[in-house]
Amino acid sequence: MLAVLKSCSLLGIKGFIIRVEVDINRGLPAFDIVGLPDTAVRESRERVKSAIKNSGYEFPVKRITINLAPADIKKIGPHFDLAIASGILAAQNIISVNKIDDYLIAGELSLNGDVQKVKGILPMVLTARKNNLKGIVLPAQNCLEASLVENIKIIPVKNITDLINFFKNDQKIITGNSKKKKLPIKEKLRNYKLDFSEIKGQYEAKRAIEVAAAGGHNLLMMGPPGVGKTMLAKRIPSILPPLLKKEKLEISRIQSILGKISLDDGLQNQRPFRTPHHSITAASMIGGGRIPTPGEISLAHKGVLFLDEISEYRREVLELLRQPLEEKRITISRSTMTVDFPAEFILIASSNPCPCGYYGDERRACHCTINRVRRYRNKISGPLLDRFDIQLGLSSLSLDELTEYKKGEESKFIRERVIAAHRIQQLRYKSEDFINNAQLSGENLLFYCKLKKSDTFLLKKAVEELGLSARAYDRILRVARTISDLEGTENIESDHLAEAIQYRRMEREIS
Repeated sequence: MLAVLKSCSLLGIKGFIIRVEVDINRGLPAFDIVGLPDTAVRESRERVKSAIKNSGYEFPVKRITINLAPADIKKIGPHFDLAIASGILAAQNIISVNKIDDYLIAGELSLNGDVQKVKGILPMVLTARKNNLKGIVLPAQNCLEASLVENIKIIPVKNITDLINFFKNDQKIITGNSKKKKLPIKEKLRNYKLDFSEIKGQYEAKRAIEVAAAGGHNLLMMGPPGVGKTMLAKRIPSILPPLLKKEKLEISRIQSILGKISLDDGLQNQRPFRTPHHSITAASMIGGGRIPTPGEISLAHKGVLFLDEISEYRREVLELLRQPLEEKRITISRSTMTVDFPAEFILIASSNPCPCGYYGDERRACHCTINRVRRYRNKISGPLLDRFDIQLGLSSLSLDELTEYKKGEESKFIRERVIAAHRIQQLRYKSEDFINNAQLSGENLLFYCKLKKSDTFLLKKAVEELGLSARAYDRILRVARTISDLEGTENIESDHLAEAIQYRRMEREIS
């Protein structure tokens, strides 16, 4: 007898339907799985066989063939166990063949018949809803995660017996985000212990960070040790705007496929802040592996990637950031698949000006030769440096600034201005496929960043004197647009443009 049902496979953070065909016929006993299964899927034969037997049901001593279609796509992971077991039970008329076709089924089986938690359940639920299925049958341990998706039935099962009881009696249905059932999932903003009011001085740096957070701009801070580069960067999460519902789902999907989603907080409510160590490998930074998984740039999606002492990172790792910074995604190709992961993040980096750290410092002498300083700075290539919208030089605090007890502006006030600017951008770009100024390009840049004739002359002169590239020209306009939004003005004014130009004055080469 033939039974056909649906499961799901993941490609990147997206799911797609896999048709599980189970055929039981007379012949020599055999149990074959075809359709490009990986090792975990092939091993499901033993798990499924033992699970059915140990649950008190008969396992057919016949020729069993399982086909996972489409057959030209690699099937990865143990979550096909439950679907395969359901197909075998349906082919024996233990459960209804007609009923199982209306549901997506996913879950790993243990040898005693219990259904184990699997990774990536959130994109699977979204796939079931997108394909207009009645619901999804999944492990009970994944129930809370699945309930984050609205308007779909969720059937949590603890073991094979629960699965059979549901398809016989239609019991144990939980609707995603049902008003009748309040799941213990909290949505609250984190109370950050770090606050900008704790930073003494560095008013220009605080202003630059506010602009970067408001428009999604990349920022590079260069200065001697102890000026507060790391302290400033670690307080950026306290001023970032809240996530939109769509953004929460995107971030949660990435965490789901890695099995890192937090059930205490429900959907991700905080923008990520990732700080990888300088010894990080290329695969860990951009993602990869035999079965491609997201890297740090995807884990920082819709948030911040902070590279402390960027000159200490391997140059080949840094160069891999260039394309994702422009494309806002990373494509990883393997012989059997090509996977896209989102990578829309703000790159914040800090660096010393030289190996000893004191080049240009008024209080301590630098002992590095000019050639050593050049080599050190050249670890950040010109094309990568050009992708920083804001390049800021920090100097040591004066004794008066260091000893004053005056409290600085609190993060909550800075965050209010950032949110206001963010809302202006949302309204302005509501008909576009982007939501912040950092993504302006082409005709959109010319349309939304119009300048007066006098300001156009000022920008041309700055580009000529500073030797800036065409990319830098565009980035100055984007930053000026963000400064205008922070001031609440409709058009870019001369002082907005002048401030944006000041953020590009940090020279890369040393004369």
